[in-house]
Amino acid sequence: MSAAAPPSPAGSMHAAAAADNSVITLRGSTDIVMEFFEHAITCILYQRGIYPPEDFERKTKYGLALHVAKERGLVDYLENVLTQLGQWLTSRNVQKLVVVVTGMESNAVLERWVFSVETAQEAATNPQGFQAQKSQKDITSEIAAIIRQITCSVSFMPLLSERCSFDLLVYTDKNVLVPATWEDSDPRLIQHAEEVRLRSVNTKVHKVDTMVAYRMEPAAQD
Repeated sequence: MSAAAPPSPAGSMHAAAAADNSVITLRGSTDIVMEFFEHAITCILYQRGIYPPEDFERKTKYGLALHVAKERGLVDYLENVLTQLGQWLTSRNVQKLVVVVTGMESNAVLERWVFSVETAQEAATNPQGFQAQKSQKDITSEIAAIIRQITCSVSFMPLLSERCSFDLLVYTDKNVLVPATWEDSDPRLIQHAEEVRLRSVNTKVHKVDTMVAYRMEPAAQD
């Protein structure tokens, strides 16, 4: 499923982390993961030039200087999508979040940033009572490592040679209720893509594996 992004240059969602530094509930883990998703998405949009620099503002988070979206249309779009995603994550219905980057002229899918979600079995069977143990410092360190990798992606990924748009795809269980504003989507796969696996973050309730697949331009013929 996908929710269409605004046509013009996006998001702010302020989720509270678990109150205790070591005891993490399903709700607390969901808040941590959702805040991570917000910052990962806006980092991709900034670093890959999907939106101009003036649509972002600097903010310190995870010990890093991040660029957070401030353009109203994008902010509202991300907040709406992430709010719904958070509800599905709390009910343990989310399998993947995918950020799809598409060329506006070629209509070709150029990049797919995939965040695969696993929920601890204990949280699935006892969602209200399950508690995990992990320090907030370790979780923050894992998130910061992924954000750094996204930031460094410009060093190995091809330049985007045309204006691009993005979509957010959410893979859910089949029985979830879907808002009328969402629509079904094909996977938007890239044929013969280059793939780079990035680091993971694990709250002991949710584990998120990250990777990026991107299209390589064919080599020029002599």
